[in-house]
Amino acid sequence: MNILLVDDEQDFRETLAKRLTRRGFVASTAGSAAEALAWLKQNASVDAVVLDVKMPGMDGIEALKHIAASHPGVAVLMLSGHAHVETAMKGLELGAFDYLMKPVDIEELVFKLQDACEHKALKGKA
Repeated sequence: MNILLVDDEQDFRETLAKRLTRRGFVASTAGSAAEALAWLKQNASVDAVVLDVKMPGMDGIEALKHIAASHPGVAVLMLSGHAHVETAMKGLELGAFDYLMKPVDIEELVFKLQDACEHKALKGKA
């Protein structure tokens, strides 16, 4: 499963990529929403995006709108370090697959990514 991790916190992003790689995922990273959108234009084989909500410049909600419009088959999991139910609901309304809180439990994230991949495969067969 090919994953794109998008977070402005470099240490968090790199640590999460290493942990997911050890679990068999192919993890790429982007430090901003703009970088992620540019990466997605060049890499059509991504299965899921793990997207931070709060980032400088374009935030995760705005990035989600672009991803949903340009890459409708890509599952997006939103991550936030701030518990805002309104933001979570907005993300889900805009097509996010799920919403998780930081610090994210790696096993929960792995489960959600696997679930997103299965959901994507089932949608493709329908």
